[in-house]
Amino acid sequence: MRRRILRMMIATLVAVGVLLGVPLTVLSWQWMSQDAQQSLAKSLKRMSEFVIAEESEGRPVDPTALDLEQFRLLVPAGGRLMLDARVPTESGTVRTLHRQIGSEVDSSMISESVSLGTDAELTLEVPYESVRPQQWAAAGVLLVVIVASVGGGAVVAVVTARRLTEPLTDVAERAAGMARGDFSAPWPRYGIAELDEVAATLADANREIALRLEREGEIVGDVSHQLRSRLTAVHLRLDELTLHDDPAVVSEAEAGLEQVDRLTSELDELVAASREDSSGRGVVDAGQVIDTLIGDFDPAFTAVGRVLRTDRVPSTRLIAGKPGRLREALSVLIDNSLQHGDGTTTVRITDLPAAEMVRVTVADDGPGIADDIALDVFRRGFSGGSRSGVGLSLSRALIEADGGRLDLTSRRPAVFSIVLPVAGEHRSEDDQMGEDSHPPGQTFTRGRVPHR
Repeated sequence: MRRRILRMMIATLVAVGVLLGVPLTVLSWQWMSQDAQQSLAKSLKRMSEFVIAEESEGRPVDPTALDLEQFRLLVPAGGRLMLDARVPTESGTVRTLHRQIGSEVDSSMISESVSLGTDAELTLEVPYESVRPQQWAAAGVLLVVIVASVGGGAVVAVVTARRLTEPLTDVAERAAGMARGDFSAPWPRYGIAELDEVAATLADANREIALRLEREGEIVGDVSHQLRSRLTAVHLRLDELTLHDDPAVVSEAEAGLEQVDRLTSELDELVAASREDSSGRGVVDAGQVIDTLIGDFDPAFTAVGRVLRTDRVPSTRLIAGKPGRLREALSVLIDNSLQHGDGTTTVRITDLPAAEMVRVTVADDGPGIADDIALDVFRRGFSGGSRSGVGLSLSRALIEADGGRLDLTSRRPAVFSIVLPVAGEHRSEDDQMGEDSHPPGQTFTRGRVPHR
C-alpha cells in the first residue's frame, strides 16, 4: 500500500511539474527574447531623444550627416547600429544612404528601428546567440525550481505514506497476533478517526475473545475434574468388587473397570484436543518478543516516572511455542508490575543449558505480594485489581500449553518466572526408555500439564 501511495503521489507531482514546467519554460524563453527587444528599444529611444533635443535647441540635425560614433556606448556587445536615409540627387532621383557601426553578423538577428523624420531610420540589431545564455539560464533556474518542488513533494509523499501505512501495518500485525492467540490488552490510538474506530473495535473483540477463552478453559477444567473424580470413585468401587468371592461378580467388575479406563482415556484425549492448536507449535525469539513489549509499555512506565528495561545475554536460544502465548503472558506480568509494583521493572532472560530450557523473569522493586494472597494469585476468578481482564490464570494456561511453567518465585520483591523448553527435539530419559521398550514404529507423546 505504501508503494501505491508513493507511486500515485509522485506521479501526480511529476505530472504537475510537466504541465507547469513546459509552458513556463516556453514563456520564460520568449520573455528573455522580448526583454532583449525592449533593451534595444530603450537604446534607440535615447538616440532619438538626442536628435529631438538638438532640434529643440535650434540645431537641426541632418540625418545624412549624423555621427553614429557618438552612439557607440549604446550599442550592445556584438550588435550593430545602422542608419538608412533617402537622399535626393541633382537628377531628381532618390538614392539610399546606408551607414553602420558595430560587428558584422551573418546569423539571425533581433532588431528594433526608430524613424528620424520622414527620410531616415535608425536600426539597432543584436544576434540571437547573445540572448541564448540568458534564455538557457532562465530555463535552468526554472528547471531547478521544478526539480526542487518535485523533490520536496516526494519527501512529503514519503512522510505522508509512512504516517498512513504504518498505523495500518501495526493494526494488521496486532490483528494477526490476536488470531494467533496474542491477546495483549493495549491497543494504541493513531490520531486517525476511522483507524482509531477500527482499533477500538478490535480491542473490544480482543478482550471478549480472551474472556471467552478463559471461561471455556475454566469449564473444560471443571468438567474434566468432576468427571475424573466420579470416575475415580467408580473405579475404586469396582476395584473392591474384584475381590468378591463370586467369579461372575469379579468378571463384571473387571469389565466395568475396563470401560472406566477407556472412558478416562477418551476424556483425556478430548481435553487435550480442546487445547490443541490447529497450526501446531513453532519457534519463538524471546528477545524479540520482549523488545516489542518494552516498546509498547515504555510510554506508560515513563508517564509514572518508572523505568522498564531488559537484561539478557547477546545470544539466547529460540524456544518452542507460539509468540502470542509468551507475549500475552509477559504482557500480563508487565502490566501487573506497572499497576502494583514500584521502581525499575526488569525483564531478564536466562539460558539454562543443562535443562534445555530458557527462563524469563519479571521483577520490580515494589513491596511485593502479601502472604495472604500469594497462594491465590493463580486461582481462577481471583483479581488483585488488575485492569487487563485476562489474569494470571489464563497466562499460566497459555505457558503450560507450550510445555512450560509460570510460577511466583519470590514474594518480596515480586518475581514471576516463566520457564519454556528450547526449540528442537529433546527427549528425557523416561521418553527414551519408553521408546526402546515398545515396538518400532509406535510413537509416544508427552501429554500437556492439565491447567487447574
